Amino acid sequence: MATWRRDGRVTAVQRLGCAGLAGTLSLSLTAPLELLTVLAQVGTWHSRRGLRAAGHCLCRTEGVRALWKGNLTACVRLFPYSALQIAASRRLVILFTDELGHISHWRAIMAGSLAGMVATIVTYPTDVIKTRLIVQNRLEPSYEGILHAFYKIYHQEGFLALYRGVSPAILGAVPFSAGSFFVYINLDRIWREPIVHFTPLQNFINGCVAAAVAQTLSFPFETVKRKMQAQSPWLPHYGGVDVHFTGMTDCFRQTVKYKGVLGLWNGLTPSLLKIVPYFGVMFSTFEFCKRVCLYRNGYIESPLNYKLTPGVDQSLQPQELRELKLLRRENFEPRKSTLEN
Repeated sequence: MATWRRDGRVTAVQRLGCAGLAGTLSLSLTAPLELLTVLAQVGTWHSRRGLRAAGHCLCRTEGVRALWKGNLTACVRLFPYSALQIAASRRLVILFTDELGHISHWRAIMAGSLAGMVATIVTYPTDVIKTRLIVQNRLEPSYEGILHAFYKIYHQEGFLALYRGVSPAILGAVPFSAGSFFVYINLDRIWREPIVHFTPLQNFINGCVAAAVAQTLSFPFETVKRKMQAQSPWLPHYGGVDVHFTGMTDCFRQTVKYKGVLGLWNGLTPSLLKIVPYFGVMFSTFEFCKRVCLYRNGYIESPLNYKLTPGVDQSLQPQELRELKLLRRENFEPRKSTLEN
């Protein structure tokens, strides 16, 4: 069993800000690997030369900035996605939590997966736009930016085009949840100690392993999703997709027919390579931002460590601590004399 806990010393706005900054930094750092993953999944001509050659070819033909195509869209999408996921996750966790405030790993993962599905559906058009920006030629663009891409896709292909590939995205959540659950239920056996005693390093390794297993299992759905997002009669060479299809099932069939079963896992290597730097930057940035917030709220002595401020009740929430400090300040301030010269 695991207890659902969140640090009440940090406000919701601060927590969201920390997560947003950490996510933006980690996305930007690993953007070239994400781009190579998408190109390999779609099957554009760059990806047929291998991982390293694809990056070199892209830099030579479109410039180094091409490695960050679609990254701005991913960063913009991060904030509404995170806010929706957190809000939905909190509701679902409360629903799945028992009378004692405990929640099993399976239910926690299910709550997180369902919350992710809600956030995915609401923000899905931005994911389509991101894919379109990645597959287009930066020097001869079909879309000039996020808003222009949204406008052109909507007017040329219709509203449903903004949700093309949402079915495999939702179905992919099932193997993703199963992979995460498989890892987490075996953590105590792997480390040979109770889960509650895990160090931050162990939790980081666990997160990376769980992400790798879950991503590998759900990757075929991710590949089909990217192909469906990229394919468009309005783009040169139909978006560069390596197979032509009429829907999700046909996309699976055509990919296996022409690329083999392993074609569903094209792009898995750069996708796995980005896990460690992505989570490493995200966790370290989040922890540093959290320390800054705790320092500003008055709970710790320095933003460089977690040393607690003496005499501060750590169970108080930020607003309660501010009110207590204000009350103490008012009580200890010398009163002004009523007689003035």
